[in-house]
Order: sequence, then C-alpha cells, then structure tokens
Amino acid sequence: LDRRNIITAVEESLRRLQTDYIDLYQMHWPDHELAYDETMEVLDELVRAGKVRVLGCSNETSWGLMKSLSAAERLGAARYQTIQNNFSLNNRRFEDELAQVCRMEGVSLLPYSPLAGGVLSGKYQDGARPEGARWTKYFDMEGRQAAMARRFAGPRALESTARMLSVAAEAGLHPVTMATAWSKQHDFVAATIVGVSSFEQLQPILDAADLVLGDDVMRALDAVSREIRYPMG
Repeated sequence: LDRRNIITAVEESLRRLQTDYIDLYQMHWPDHELAYDETMEVLDELVRAGKVRVLGCSNETSWGLMKSLSAAERLGAARYQTIQNNFSLNNRRFEDELAQVCRMEGVSLLPYSPLAGGVLSGKYQDGARPEGARWTKYFDMEGRQAAMARRFAGPRALESTARMLSVAAEAGLHPVTMATAWSKQHDFVAATIVGVSSFEQLQPILDAADLVLGDDVMRALDAVSREIRYPMG
C-alpha cells in the first residue's frame, strides 16, 4: 500500500470505470510492514483531488485500524470511515475487539459473507455437496482453497449451522433471511454486503431489508454462539 501502487490502482480503476471519482475506495488487505503514514498521506491526496470521496479498509485488525486512524489524525489527513471484514453468525470474532473500536472511533463495518459463504443457508448440511457450489469445488482442491472449505464448512461450522437452522424454523423465518437480518442488526454496522449466484437466491435476502429480529430470536442465536464458540476457528 505504498504511494506508487495506490496511485496506479486508482488511476486504472478510474479508467476502467470511465468515471471521474470513486465513491468508496477500500484497501482490500492491510500492509502491516509499511508505515501507515505513507498510505494515509497518498489516500488523503486522492480525496483532496476529488478522485476518491470516502476511504475504507478491509480485513483489518484492531491494531491496524487504530494505527491508521492515529496516522490520519496526526497528519490532518482523511481517515478510514468503513471497514469491510468477515462477519456472520458463524464468525463473530469482529465483536471481540473491532466492534468497540468502530463504536468509539465512528467507523462503520460493512460485513461480507453474512451467510458464511452460503453455509448458513443449510445447503451443506448432512454431508451435502451441491453441484457448482463454492465449497464443493474447494473441497476437491488443495492448499488455500481446501483450507478455506474446511474452515467455512467443517464439522463445527455445520454443527453451529444446524442449531441456527433450528432457531430459524422455530421463528418461522427463512435461514437466509434470518442470517442476513442478523448481520445488519448491530450498532457498528452500516450496510451488509450480499451476493447471489442465481436469481432465485435473491428474494430471501431482500426479505431481510426491513426485518428486525425480535429479542427472543437474538437471545436464541446468542445462546448457540456461546455454546459453540468460534465454529470457523
């Protein structure tokens, strides 16, 4: 995330998008080996030039987010206003520390993978391997892909999902609708990032747009998370 790479990336994005500015520009992965001063300085220049409106980070740690905010404050530069991290009913690690950083520093989480890579839909339960699905393909690969499949769709993740599916059934909710609604029902969340691979998958997600889960459902989900801690490791 040095000056040359950031400027090159922004200019190339502007060219490909055929636009004069980018609404939200996020650093996809932190660069903890580079001083945050250089990163925040060049990003501030891009904001002042009108090429970027809002800055954000992604897959960042509590330490890294605070370092970036401190550097921006010290330099009088534009700061990160969003953080895009993995956050779902099967991966609640964000709540351990980063949620408090967001609350106190006024940074909004944009959760990605609110369905835990589709696992919370229930389609991988009982050993199912849906044709064409991501983890089905990844289980047949090696290295990083296989490791991700074991993390997202491993035994503990599927055990947690089974419990979540029961909560959804008792509440009369589609599991996708419930998981999506849960992901946005936090004071540190601004908006949830969703995605589908077919049109049919869209409606249960849209049904969560105005849904607020009741206290009884939230307590039941919290109970599962307490009993099955960190199902994705």
